[in-house]
Amino acid sequence: MGNFIVKATNTGIKFDLKAGNGEVIATSEVYASKAACLNGIESVKTCCAGGVEDQTVEGFEAVKHPKFEIYLDKGGEFRFRLKARNGEIIAVSEGYKAKASCINGIESVKKNAPDAPVEEVE
Repeated sequence: MGNFIVKATNTGIKFDLKAGNGEVIATSEVYASKAACLNGIESVKTCCAGGVEDQTVEGFEAVKHPKFEIYLDKGGEFRFRLKARNGEIIAVSEGYKAKASCINGIESVKKNAPDAPVEEVE
């Protein structure tokens, strides 16, 4: 089972969602407060059931929020971002060389996030 890791940064506080194998599958922005970070985690838990919009396909079909968006970054790698109902980005992935790996990352978020416990680290 996955878990959310909440940790302080130099400029605030953020979370990582880790899969059962310890790999980071999604990361948040840096929040100004712990309360805002915990709200972000709750948003991921409720919004991860959303659809997937593959923006790497020409003429892709738009999907309503909440949703995962698959896109190509400047380096040509596949990434996903999870957007909340209001369109805000609440979690992002690392870069993947293959689209199939990116899709597996989305599936991992959908599987792990809803019941993932929250752990704070120093």
